[in-house]
Amino acid sequence: MTTSAKATNTAPTATTAHPAALPLGDDALVLSHRLGEWAGHAPVLEEEVALANIALDLLGQARVLLSLVGDEDELAYLREERAFRNLQLVEQPNGDFAHTIARQLYFSTYQKLLYGQLAAGDSELAGLAAKAVKEVAYHQDHAEQWTLRLGDGTDESHQRMQQACEALWRFTGEMFQPLDGVDIDWRETEATWLASVTAVLQRATLTVPEGPRSGAWAAGAGRQGLHTEPFGRMLAEMQHLHRSHPGATW
Repeated sequence: MTTSAKATNTAPTATTAHPAALPLGDDALVLSHRLGEWAGHAPVLEEEVALANIALDLLGQARVLLSLVGDEDELAYLREERAFRNLQLVEQPNGDFAHTIARQLYFSTYQKLLYGQLAAGDSELAGLAAKAVKEVAYHQDHAEQWTLRLGDGTDESHQRMQQACEALWRFTGEMFQPLDGVDIDWRETEATWLASVTAVLQRATLTVPEGPRSGAWAAGAGRQGLHTEPFGRMLAEMQHLHRSHPGATW
């Protein structure tokens, strides 16, 4: 976030004229942090750069969105776990490279559809969405290309990609639960997302997972502040420096 840390002992109050800014900002912030965890650990140097660039794009989106809500630093570093409204999908651990790619394929396909529709509207998020949809198009293409390479690659890469797609499938239904202030056809968006992801998986010689992903939230409700166990550990790491040195400046 920004380079200054503000001294406060109270949790920030999140209010905004656009109710979708907080959940969308949290999605971008959390996934940005997860992708940043690949720094120094990516399989090849080119991917180190690519993942870092995607993380920075998402961080930029998060800053704009959270600034509509309140102080971006306080919202990132001083909220408790239950106050975050991100999807459970984006908080899932990186796992192996296949898990990171499957998570990115699912989420970037969703983001591109969502921001494309927001950009065509007249809400205060339209400007951000118009810029973000161009970034997300690259994120989606990057994930698709790696899905194809891994799925239609060696026996081991195929197996790992298939396992990753199946492991994360149950977290995808939550993406299409309506957001306050976002007036789109969520069922149509979900159907378009499913068709797009299915086409990529089939091209990659992968089988589309069959587990539950819509209707009742098979994986819980991150939008309501209910998160999976790995999120607490990730949040503690992300907030540690700020909380350890309140009022510090760089």
